[in-house]
Amino acid sequence: MTTPLFDSVPGFDQPIAVLKHCHDKIRKQLTTLQNLLGHLAQHGNTDDARQAAQAVLKYFDKAAHLHHDDEEQDLMPMLQATATGADAALLATLVPEILADHQRMDQAWLTLRPELDAIAAGTGTQLSAEGVASYVAAYQAHMSKEEGQLAPMAKRLFSAQQMEQLGTAMQRRRGIAPEAAAAPAPAPTSAVPVHDAASLAAMRIDYVQRLLSEQDVQRDPIAQFETWFDEALKAQVSEPNAMGLSTVSADGKPSSRIVLIKQFDERGFTWYTNYHSDKGRQLEQNPHAALLFFWRELERQVRIEGTVVKTTAAESDEYFNVRPVQSRLSAIASQQSAPIANRAALESNYEAVAAAIGDAPPPRPEHWGGYRLQPERIEFWQGRRSRFHDRIVYTRGADGQWSMQRLQP
Repeated sequence: MTTPLFDSVPGFDQPIAVLKHCHDKIRKQLTTLQNLLGHLAQHGNTDDARQAAQAVLKYFDKAAHLHHDDEEQDLMPMLQATATGADAALLATLVPEILADHQRMDQAWLTLRPELDAIAAGTGTQLSAEGVASYVAAYQAHMSKEEGQLAPMAKRLFSAQQMEQLGTAMQRRRGIAPEAAAAPAPAPTSAVPVHDAASLAAMRIDYVQRLLSEQDVQRDPIAQFETWFDEALKAQVSEPNAMGLSTVSADGKPSSRIVLIKQFDERGFTWYTNYHSDKGRQLEQNPHAALLFFWRELERQVRIEGTVVKTTAAESDEYFNVRPVQSRLSAIASQQSAPIANRAALESNYEAVAAAIGDAPPPRPEHWGGYRLQPERIEFWQGRRSRFHDRIVYTRGADGQWSMQRLQP
């Protein structure tokens, strides 16, 4: 018997061994986390401390949740579909425990993550000893449960085909193309990519950054929106003021488009447009609408529903007159949503308007102005792992007061 020259990394043809390998990497990062705690107390925030914090952040932000998804979306459902008798009875107890473990670890991580962010950036020196101890203990107990119960059951029950299915799913989750058994014949080239059901179903990003509890939010949804909007600005979200606007025609046909919010306060959420556009005509016929903000960088959505009214002429004038001159000329030149022969005709209309107005301030056309959605329902959505999202909704009563409750994901 010979000793290998190095420890090889298991391939995805051995998916249970890969899961154990993930555990080994998690244990190394947990040790780094514990060592960082002692290092900070003795030496403060040094280069070594910053590198350690960066390593822990990188692993638990980018990689650890893949391991949880392997269990939640593939390993445990496959075991539940295969197990019988005592194995099935054990899973009935074990699976909810493991899902609860994942939730507890996520919450513990959200406590540690801001501290590690500050240490990694060189601006902080505090790391909660209690938080580290709780996180490490939760992970160690969780991994022991998986290695002692889930993994042996999978080895005992899964066929070779099931092991291959599990390994293939794990590869796809990590963006690794499974190796083909034999090189297929070249397929005819096509300018259109094929998006079959399997490839679309495999497109999945887990949300792990934050949580949202009833204790986190303000009692006034407008104040809560302002808090989230400010956080989106600080996070440099791409166009945080962009929102989906959905309207419905008189015959019940919905349509959506992106517009930009220009003001929000206790009266509602305001944007400006051409009153003769498709959305303007639909709002004239049916003043009920919905807004949607999606801030991908923060894994957040805000859904707002209510009744739409026009802003006053004075408000529309005030906003129109602070717009860039070119934007004001465009609003005059364009009959929004109406057909036109080509781009050249559109440019010609603009040039004619610009020439006619000259150096004078472009006046606001009567058909251009603001709309304000007066909210009746506002939902705050925080993405969470395994599509177990947090949703808190505010509803305005007949007396104008807001009530709040949690919704299931």
